[in-house]
Amino acid sequence: MATAGHVDHGKSTLVKALTGSDPDTLAEERRRGLTIDLGFAWTVLPGGAELAFVDVPGHERYIGNTVTGIATAPAVLFTVAADDGWMPQSQEHLTAVDAFGIRHGLLVVTRADLADPAPATAEATARIARTGLGRVAAVAVSARTGAGMPELRRALAAFTAGLPSADPAAPVRLWIDRAFSAPGSGTVVTGTLAAGSIHIGQSLEVSPSGERVRVRGLHRLGRAVDGVTGPARVAVNLARVAVAAVPRGRALVAPGRWWRTTTVDVTWPATGRPPTEVLVHCGTAAVPARVRPLGPDAARLTLRRPLDLHHGDRILLRDTGRRVFVPVTVADPDPPVLTGRGAAAARGRLLATGSGAAVLLRGHDAMRGADLVAMGVTPESSGHDGWLLDPDHRRRLATRLAEVVAAHDAARPLDPGVPVADAARSLGLPEGLPVAAILEPPLVVAEGRVTRAGAEALPAEVAAGLAALTDELRAHPFRAPTVRRLTELGLTRAALARAVNLGVLWSSGAVYLSPDAPERAAAVARRLPEPFTVGDLSRALGGGRRVAIALLEHLDAAGVTRRAADGTRTLTPRARDTADHADLR
Repeated sequence: MATAGHVDHGKSTLVKALTGSDPDTLAEERRRGLTIDLGFAWTVLPGGAELAFVDVPGHERYIGNTVTGIATAPAVLFTVAADDGWMPQSQEHLTAVDAFGIRHGLLVVTRADLADPAPATAEATARIARTGLGRVAAVAVSARTGAGMPELRRALAAFTAGLPSADPAAPVRLWIDRAFSAPGSGTVVTGTLAAGSIHIGQSLEVSPSGERVRVRGLHRLGRAVDGVTGPARVAVNLARVAVAAVPRGRALVAPGRWWRTTTVDVTWPATGRPPTEVLVHCGTAAVPARVRPLGPDAARLTLRRPLDLHHGDRILLRDTGRRVFVPVTVADPDPPVLTGRGAAAARGRLLATGSGAAVLLRGHDAMRGADLVAMGVTPESSGHDGWLLDPDHRRRLATRLAEVVAAHDAARPLDPGVPVADAARSLGLPEGLPVAAILEPPLVVAEGRVTRAGAEALPAEVAAGLAALTDELRAHPFRAPTVRRLTELGLTRAALARAVNLGVLWSSGAVYLSPDAPERAAAVARRLPEPFTVGDLSRALGGGRRVAIALLEHLDAAGVTRRAADGTRTLTPRARDTADHADLR
């Protein structure tokens, strides 16, 4: 438990009476009778439960240290003096307690030998009830006379027995509140482990430097142990790391389980607005930051030093000049870049819609599941190859992918399907996101291409032969390939039939030409004197009689030309009046 309460309301005296240890260890603290820095002590309660205290300063001058002590505590022992009542630092401490999401506490009305504790108890319980602590039990005591102390110890025993258990498998984040060098051991750091487990030999990471360290030894409440599970006060002996590398405000974290960031979006109840420049209190860290509003109840923080955060973390923004406290909640520890007019307001509206994986995905479109876990969010599904997509964004990508494949197949019918890498580039997918994650029927991935189901690509040699034939016809549109040439190109009757079905070739009998050959032949015929013969058209086309005959029979059937009894042709009135022969194919 952390203590909390106005200066000189008996926090340290109460801790000393409960534990037998004076938490004020600094010479200046004892000389002035004033807590300046954090103090630590522990006791054994009736029933055998062990309870550690983090004693915090009450004076406004040391509010930074106060916030540091409160930030990591799972529970709070709130003190109010019976003869003084609720005071300014009482409210500041309560704001900090609420800001960090502490939901368990006990009220102690001290100096009950100097005044009736009832008025102070009534006001304090009413004020505390308006926070996340809700209705708390209250005990009136006098540490000087000992009155009420047995009742307080019993109340603490009942209180601790009713606290929920912390998750032993939670990712470790131990905020460091002290670091020193112990003779024969080296660097030792201490902190409050809120959840998770630490054991000897475990590899942790120093935040924010990223330096890997090994746990060489552990102490809990003055005793050497092999492992510790939160909540607990713990001293960690680290191997091969300097004391200067792990000062107060740094943290020991489980690698890969926290998001290290200098930019974070936060939200808060619409009861105020933070100033532009603030000090961000998170754990034992205090980091200067700049605030960019995103709306009435959201903002983007730009931190001067990285913090390891989770979605949903409770942190406190403090204006050191005006003594303004704004409790906020981490909404996104890795927010997207804001671009364009109105982007900030749109971002604020999105953050106001809720929390969790769904909101994060709506803001990012697509995320790796491992990144969501590092942000403290458990995905609802495993996704596709470790990726999760916002449903609306996935539908937009699927529609666009269908358009990309259709356009490709229309332009290159002999080569259906888009290579997977090309499809990913066309959609602007982030590196590593598989195209398969956005496929919808009838699209499938086959042989490294995104294609319509059943749209088989031609064998490579056939495609090469058709490509060569297409090039030849482009140079000589009416010079139909001979049987020998088709054989040389490896084009069987089946391959040619498929090419015709795909619209790559036009055919009549054994004559194969480009699909626009009939239109081009009609254009040539319109320039010939009428009536004209097969030979006339053959010479004009430069393709031989069999080509001219095949084309004229097609034009006759299409109503472009009319065959006379003597075998000559004339144009029909429709063919003379229009140059649009798009239907001739």
